[in-house]
Amino acid sequence: MKIITFAGSSSKNSLNKKLAIYAASLFKNGEIEILDLNDYELPLFSVDIENDLGKPVIARAFLDKIRFAEIVVLSLAEHNGSFSVAFKNIFDWASRQDKIVFAQKPMLLLATSPGRGGGINVLEVAKISLPKYGGNIRATFSLPLFNENFDIENNRISNQEYDQKLREIVRNFETDS
Repeated sequence: MKIITFAGSSSKNSLNKKLAIYAASLFKNGEIEILDLNDYELPLFSVDIENDLGKPVIARAFLDKIRFAEIVVLSLAEHNGSFSVAFKNIFDWASRQDKIVFAQKPMLLLATSPGRGGGINVLEVAKISLPKYGGNIRATFSLPLFNENFDIENNRISNQEYDQKLREIVRNFETDS
């Protein structure tokens, strides 16, 4: 099963990327491909720039990665209660080529942050927005207090309660797929 996983962040040390990779690794028999939003950088979207650039190949490449996946595991960074600029920008560019950006692929949507909120606000924004663009959100998971609940050296959730919750979500996700 082909799993595309990425963080909605351009940070080289993204907490959300660490969580996304860990979550994707929990799927049995998953062939994981990790995307990096830094590979999909484009000028900030505007109609004027689109008129000059046309339909960028980079946006098409992003869409194609989603198309060839069977599952999308996305962990969103929360910037002021919403998407990061890096995620929103490739999302905007891609949606101009195909409004159904996420191609109705089953999605596991995640978020984490160093704070107690765990990115819950961006998950709420995503649950409203992404389905309009082909986001078939099957499950969500928020990990608060990343630095206390994630073991960076071993690349896994260290808090047993949260780890069990994510593992159960993945098991149910696999059963429903």
